[in-house]
Formats: sequence, C-alpha cells, structure tokens
Amino acid sequence: MVLEILPPDTPLAFRAMRALRGHLTDPAAFATQVDEVQRPQGYRLLGAFTEKRSERADAVAVLGFRFATNLAWGRFCYVDDLSTVPEARGEGHATALLERVHEIAADEGVSMVHLDSGVQPERAAAHGLYFSQRYRIASYHFVREP
Repeated sequence: MVLEILPPDTPLAFRAMRALRGHLTDPAAFATQVDEVQRPQGYRLLGAFTEKRSERADAVAVLGFRFATNLAWGRFCYVDDLSTVPEARGEGHATALLERVHEIAADEGVSMVHLDSGVQPERAAAHGLYFSQRYRIASYHFVREP
C-alpha cells in the first residue's frame, strides 16, 4: 500500500530513509528537517506500507520528491530519495513508489521525472530498477566540495 506521508506522521519514514541516508540518527531531527525546512520548499514523501500495517507502523520504503522548473527542462519532478529497508528489498515496494510518483507527475501535467543515483557497485540493483522503469542515463552529475 502506497500512501503520502504527511505531518505528524513524518517519523514513519525515518527507518526506511535511514537505510539510504545513514548519517541520519535522530528521528525527531529528521522530522523537523523534512517538515520545517524541506516541505515548505515543495518536498513530499510517499511511503510503502505492508498490508499488515498497523495505524503507526513504519514505512518499509519511502520516496521523497518535489516539483521544480528550470531553463533546461521546464517543469519537472525530481526524486530526491528512494529507499527500502534491507529486509524488504526485492518485494516491489520501490517499483510501486516510482509508479505512484509517475502518476502524480502526470496528474500535474509533468512528463519528466529525474533522479540521481550513486555509481557505487552496491547501487547496481537500484540501477536495474531505474532501467526497468524506462529511466536512462542522461548526464553526468558533477559536484565540487571544499
């Protein structure tokens, strides 16, 4: 079951998000960052929950996304985060989340969905998922750190 995660339920996304963003250590700080900083900038969270979900069960997978506009692409949807807890990988949760964000983008009149993914060998399964969802490698992403 895929649902949008809204305040005050943001902490339900923490465990799945931490599987990707290991630097996150505090569920309350995570919820504050998402709810008070990122949501006002348009960030939204989807969660995949198991059928046996209780009212307050954690999501087993999450997808964070936002809409933006730039000169290169016009209006587009950007997937910031897509993560599944290790014990639930390979069960179709990430696919369901991507399919839902594609529907939301289409409802918004947006045809392009973008995401970045690291090139580490452990990301190979994620890359296979993206290719199966008809994503293609469109550019290099460069970063300069101090």
